[in-house]
Amino acid sequence: MGLLVIPSIDIQYGKTVRVVQGVPEVDCKEFGHDPVEMAMIWRTENARMIHVVDFDAAFSHDYRNLPLLESICTNIIIPIEYSGGIRSLEDAKNVFNTGVTRLALATLPLSDKKEFAKILEKFGPSRIVICIDVIDDEVVIRGRKEKSGLTPVQHALNMAEMGVQRFVVTDVSRNGMMSGPNITLSRSVAEATGKRVTLSGGISSKDDLIKVQENMDSGIDSVIVGRALYENRFPCQKIWRMVEADLVS
Repeated sequence: MGLLVIPSIDIQYGKTVRVVQGVPEVDCKEFGHDPVEMAMIWRTENARMIHVVDFDAAFSHDYRNLPLLESICTNIIIPIEYSGGIRSLEDAKNVFNTGVTRLALATLPLSDKKEFAKILEKFGPSRIVICIDVIDDEVVIRGRKEKSGLTPVQHALNMAEMGVQRFVVTDVSRNGMMSGPNITLSRSVAEATGKRVTLSGGISSKDDLIKVQENMDSGIDSVIVGRALYENRFPCQKIWRMVEADLVS
């Protein structure tokens, strides 16, 4: 089975925005697409899943984009993974009510472990994944602005003990920079926990995807790609068809 390539749609104020190292640039014209239209484009291009990041919810706990999210879920039939400032079981319920398939949580598992445990128990590990955002080998939370004091492996092991089955691992220094993926980081989390890992950050080309695919034995089975897709770094946007052919066949 080939590597799953997941396009990212980052939303702020109802628009698709450009993100570099976790900071949304709202007025970036080249990414000013309607998020619903963008999701439909990626589906037409053969995407099998989409990762949506809601910066209004993440930074301001403002869920103004939920109608957009519901429209995305209504208009395309592939799973939607959502990340964006979930602080309570009620928040999780409201987001799932839009039709989202999976929630990706970063801050709550560390800021309020009891509330996180409620969410994990209610929806199960197939629908709840943990985002591990890393700067200088330390997990960061609250919009990547606060240090946690934990290494990625320490945090992942703690979450695995609670029943988590998947992690989205992001090297923040490479996010949106197209400087190549930090495979060592993702591999360390996968090997330490024995769980599945989605690599995020740094993908710039088909060659990067081949490098990640060569490490699938560790448990890395998917990648989130943003800027490289929007800037047409993959010829003819046929990347999902290439992946289905295992890239190197």
